[in-house]
Amino acid sequence: MPFEVLQHELDTRAAQGLLRHRCSLQSAQGTRVKVSGKPLLSFSSNDYLGLACHPQLLAALQMGTQQYGLGAGASHLVSGHFSAHDELEHALAEFVGKPAALLFSSGYLANLGAVQALVGRNDRIFADKLNHASLNDAMLLSRAQVRRYRHNDMAHLAQLLEQPNSGRKLVVTDAVFSMDGDLAPLPELLALCEQNDAWLLVDDAHGFGILGEQGRGSLFHPADSDLPGLVSPRIIYMATLGKAVGVSGAFIAAEQVVIDTLVQNARSYIYTTASPPALSCAVLASLRLLQKEEWRRTQLWKLIAQLRAGLIGLPWVLMYSDTPIQPLLVGNNNVAVALSETLRTRGIWVPAIRPPTVPQGTARLRISLSAAHSEQDVAQLISALHELAH
Repeated sequence: MPFEVLQHELDTRAAQGLLRHRCSLQSAQGTRVKVSGKPLLSFSSNDYLGLACHPQLLAALQMGTQQYGLGAGASHLVSGHFSAHDELEHALAEFVGKPAALLFSSGYLANLGAVQALVGRNDRIFADKLNHASLNDAMLLSRAQVRRYRHNDMAHLAQLLEQPNSGRKLVVTDAVFSMDGDLAPLPELLALCEQNDAWLLVDDAHGFGILGEQGRGSLFHPADSDLPGLVSPRIIYMATLGKAVGVSGAFIAAEQVVIDTLVQNARSYIYTTASPPALSCAVLASLRLLQKEEWRRTQLWKLIAQLRAGLIGLPWVLMYSDTPIQPLLVGNNNVAVALSETLRTRGIWVPAIRPPTVPQGTARLRISLSAAHSEQDVAQLISALHELAH
């Protein structure tokens, strides 16, 4: 029976420490949540700026529902495109310094749509080996030839780009790698694209709202640079709106001709019901807070420094990261799960991340910091990890 095969596969995953489980929150997202009736101090969310429950966003969402209702009712190209969508697309394009932007219902759909619309069978994609799963799936669906380069290895990428080919070339990379927290060398990537007549698709899901002046993203990092940001018509920029922004959805920002092409050819845009227009109202409110409340990013950097200093001396390696993603490398799948579960018995939620999300032998605790955390919250986590280590 096919069901027996499925059960055997699940049992095998469980024996390898790879079986995944969902946790149901009974509270709003935040640094303190309730899971299965138990209050937990959470270091598990991508709500990096603590905006997911901000009163101004909630008020904007409520006003948006009063004006536009709940569901969009149709795809953007049928009758589901609202003035709120238009206003947000213009605001996002201006915020990241690109001519135009296009909203998608999720970052996964944005990457699928952009890659599939821009390259095909006779073209080539060059991808970092640690890219997000959505970019990997997008490459397969595009049917382009795929060349993967070693993580952040510009010499390897240069070698691959120089191989002769008559089709289009598209380099795709995370800006902040979601499980390691390190950054892609975007200036060097762009230079290689300029030399080899290639596009550069940057997935900034974990950098937008965090890095750069006013949180404008990885193209503007570091924020204290005298440069105006990384500017090139070759850059196709994707960012999500459900992490630091605190709401939901994603967008692509690029040259107008690229956006027009996506409207015509991106299947995940054309054949998806549009996001509720009220969400666009909430995102607009969040963008205003990003530009006004610099203290949130300042607090985040303080907490990152506190955590990194406090975890020195542990038997597990804290991987290098200057972002809110702080991975504690454990190695063994079962040990990582046991460590996560023991922390939960102490009222602290830090998820264990295992293959295939990360490479074999690199299971880890993925500590996610938020501006809504306090110094006392971080100190509690540090203390608990040191106690468990001994």
